[in-house]
Amino acid sequence: MTKRVHSRDVQEATKNLLEERGVTVLDIAEIVYEMQMPFNGGLTLEDCIFSVERVLRKREIQHAILVGIELDRLAERGQLSEPLQSIVESDEGLFGIDETIGLGAVLTYGSIAVTTYGYLDKNKIGIIKKLDTKGGGGVHTFLDDLVASICACAASRIAHQMRDIEEVEEEMAFVDIDL
Repeated sequence: MTKRVHSRDVQEATKNLLEERGVTVLDIAEIVYEMQMPFNGGLTLEDCIFSVERVLRKREIQHAILVGIELDRLAERGQLSEPLQSIVESDEGLFGIDETIGLGAVLTYGSIAVTTYGYLDKNKIGIIKKLDTKGGGGVHTFLDDLVASICACAASRIAHQMRDIEEVEEEMAFVDIDL
């Protein structure tokens, strides 16, 4: 019989793995803030933290994180078979599977998330850059792309919410208050 894993357990495992790998919700939220601030003057870091937390509740994101981090950890211990071990360990430029997993995770958040992910993959900022340059040691072949994916999803979430708020405000401007 197959064991079902409760959503709460998957979410907790995901957050714990990120933290064990040196990535906090705040690290991610700071990138989201940097990406969305030019478009939303009222944005706060707390808004970005909330958005990141919501993204981390999505199963697609959680599963991508669990798989990617596990592959990074196996590569650190030398437990992948060759030639995959060398490819993942060196983060070979033509590998692309790490980006494919990150890109797959952003697809549920629309084209804004996809283009933001592409930008972050190319222009690595914040914790993404630290992970990509192996600043803290270890193998982060998948993790840097997964963090970029989370950032892109959270930024897209905020962009869509801002549009919704603007539309409600426009509709409210036409409401006759002198009923």
